[in-house]
Amino acid sequence: MMASTLADNSSRMPPASGREREQKNRLFASRRRYDCKRLQLHLDNAREHRSDALKRGCRAHSISLEYRPVRRPHFGGHIERLIGTVMGAVHLLPGTTFSNVAERGDYDSEAEACMTLGELEVWLAAQIIGPYHAERHRGIGIPPALAWAEAMDRRPELVRLPVDRASFLFDFLPCELRAVTPHGIKLFHTHYWDDALSCWYTRPGQTMPIRWDPRDLSRIWLELPHGEHLEVPYRDLRRPAITRWEQKEAVRTLRERGQHAVDETLIFQAVETQRLIVAEAAHKTKAARLALQRTRAALADARRARSSGKPTIEDDRPTAPPGASSTDKSGDRQALPYLVEEMPR
Repeated sequence: MMASTLADNSSRMPPASGREREQKNRLFASRRRYDCKRLQLHLDNAREHRSDALKRGCRAHSISLEYRPVRRPHFGGHIERLIGTVMGAVHLLPGTTFSNVAERGDYDSEAEACMTLGELEVWLAAQIIGPYHAERHRGIGIPPALAWAEAMDRRPELVRLPVDRASFLFDFLPCELRAVTPHGIKLFHTHYWDDALSCWYTRPGQTMPIRWDPRDLSRIWLELPHGEHLEVPYRDLRRPAITRWEQKEAVRTLRERGQHAVDETLIFQAVETQRLIVAEAAHKTKAARLALQRTRAALADARRARSSGKPTIEDDRPTAPPGASSTDKSGDRQALPYLVEEMPR
């Protein structure tokens, strides 16, 4: 917008001298350092891709969403081809189920399996970053890593990177509106409390945004008016960390038994009972083993995400009012809520 305004004004001004043109070029160059192109994320129409949490996080980081047209699978041909290529490598792992029953034959996939879900995720990331990006691609004739490097060299805009990975993930967590009372915050039939909540009691009818991680409900985050987030644990710290799907399953089980007045104590008793049943059945049934592994992996992922950096954005956002200019240590760059990777010239 600024460039078009300057262009329109220049048509009514006398021709610029060489020095003025040089100053204008430097002005546009400095602006181009920060005018990063809006990122775009291409998605299919899965339910999780239309969640409010994803849309809110993308808005916070200037990422636009473009959904594949319904019943037009050819729009996703490139990603489907990538999945096929990666699955070709996956089928070489011990425990593969192959593409179909006829191809598997008498192979005992369950007996040969040797990797946990977490180990498979690490292997898959290494396969994509390593062999897939380093080997020659038949479609483009060169390795994808080289094609990416060449595209980055030609890119006029700078690459944006999150300042803090934990905060970046935090912006995509689900959000609920809840009242803050002297009893704490109630979310999913569970009470949360921290002494700092006494400064943020809401009036009757008012609510505040609450962030929560479905992999671990042992703590939530209260979003404060200026963008900071307050971590709030269980009111009863003796409660174990549980996942959202464990909580939902416990509520469903209790209601099937006719206990419509579900409370916090009943939920945690039900979760503990279900965990004992799953642990005892883990050596008997495949479904029980998968459920146990899913819970353990989710809780471990949530702990790892928190340990990588405290999920708060109070240090990542400028405290100056909108429109106020701020500079970093060099004194010539506007503070940005993301890192800017310098491009080789």
